[in-house]
Amino acid sequence: MLKSDLDRLKQMNDEDIDYSDIPPLTDEQLAKMKPLREVLPQTGPNKVRITIRLDADIIKWFKDEVHQAGGGSYQSLLNQALRQYIESQKEPLEDTLRRVIREELQTVAG
Repeated sequence: MLKSDLDRLKQMNDEDIDYSDIPPLTDEQLAKMKPLREVLPQTGPNKVRITIRLDADIIKWFKDEVHQAGGGSYQSLLNQALRQYIESQKEPLEDTLRRVIREELQTVAG
């Protein structure tokens, strides 16, 4: 949906919206409905909800990566990137360089 469409919809009154193609819900359908908290997937027990401010270009990059991959959660990708960073800090730089050089030498020799 285009931004111009959204702007136009925001300016409409409820009475101006055509609902004729949406049939009303039946009593049976209403009875089968569940609260949203029961329908949405629950976060894992180790997940913590936070509020954080990040640069817009950082968020855009993660969202674009997820979009190019065919969908998913940019927040999960961001979490994965942070986890990889943490893991990379556990190995001393000298060990990392040696490991990378060995891997590259094996690729060239192989």
